[in-house]
Amino acid sequence: MKKALLALEDGTVFEGFSFGAEGETGGEVVFNTAMTGYQEIITDPSYKGQIVTMTYPLIGNYGVNPEDVESSKPWIEGFVVKELSRIVSNWRATESLDSYLRRHNVIGIQGIDTRELTKRLRDVGSQMGVISTVDLDPESLVKKARALPGIEGRDLVQDVTCRAPYEWNEGEWTLEGGYKKGHVKPGYHVVVYDFGVKYNILRLLVEEGFKVTVVPASTSADDVLGLDPDGVFLSNGPGDPAPVSYAIDNVKRLLGRVPICGICLGHQIIGLALGGRTYKLKFGHHGANHPVKDLTTGRIEITSQNHNFAVDADSLGQDVEVTHLNLNDHTVEGLRHRSLPVFSVQFHPEASPGPHDSRGIFSRFAQLIEEFSGSI
Repeated sequence: MKKALLALEDGTVFEGFSFGAEGETGGEVVFNTAMTGYQEIITDPSYKGQIVTMTYPLIGNYGVNPEDVESSKPWIEGFVVKELSRIVSNWRATESLDSYLRRHNVIGIQGIDTRELTKRLRDVGSQMGVISTVDLDPESLVKKARALPGIEGRDLVQDVTCRAPYEWNEGEWTLEGGYKKGHVKPGYHVVVYDFGVKYNILRLLVEEGFKVTVVPASTSADDVLGLDPDGVFLSNGPGDPAPVSYAIDNVKRLLGRVPICGICLGHQIIGLALGGRTYKLKFGHHGANHPVKDLTTGRIEITSQNHNFAVDADSLGQDVEVTHLNLNDHTVEGLRHRSLPVFSVQFHPEASPGPHDSRGIFSRFAQLIEEFSGSI
């Protein structure tokens, strides 16, 4: 195995071994607490700009297959694991994780103490870091990590959004036939703003009966309305929502004219469009086991999450209600406007990976559209 180093901007250096592609890569180092779902995590566009550390110690044991992806390719900048499984054991696997990352030019490092790294990130906060198999000088790599641009203030959405509109008609996966094709039933037309949308969001919208049209992140509000949608959906996406000003402006123009629902980055953009502020979390929420309380029902849900920014509850006016709260750190996990047809959640109800506790969000969006259609 070839030696590799991971260096953090605070001067901490971890020595391990290379897997996947060789070379050098940099990004914001974060940790994910999910026990499974590494393929979905790797292909989640929300991780653009980040090096992902898995806290679960053994990764890669069930391999990789062409169905369990959340976008067209991996978006992570690098991958950190305690131990990469040498054995691939799953009837659906078509290749190993090592081979998959090598094929997509993603650099990985294994054999380091991921528990120590996670504790470091938890105590100090997310940090810029560099993984290298070609420069093994710790001092040099620390300097490179310190020179990297941070996540704040950067528009990463433009790197991951689609380049042209398209229709999506694929439903959920079944054991008998794979992913279902075609609309489950005729229904409302929803336009999805692609800020880095995960495939499973689109699949569950189809399962709910929506006709789904996906548009690039910079599509104007007028062009969206020209598609005659019954509702507009704002997807997840990477990085800081504040510099995605064009999306915030478009949502402001759409407010009150069409029902709107947002997830993750889409939730933060709604918060900004409603006059609120966002701020960067110390080390973010990344994993499939985050408890969230629905304040409207009192129900506790275990959720999948992936974000580094949050909406500031104190910045929201009286017309906006906080509907969900994170039970770990009491950050905002959901919003709704008291009079306009708009609501959002910070977590990922589509999961993939993760629990299915929150899938009712998609039915709630359908109900909002139905109520709005009946009022006009």
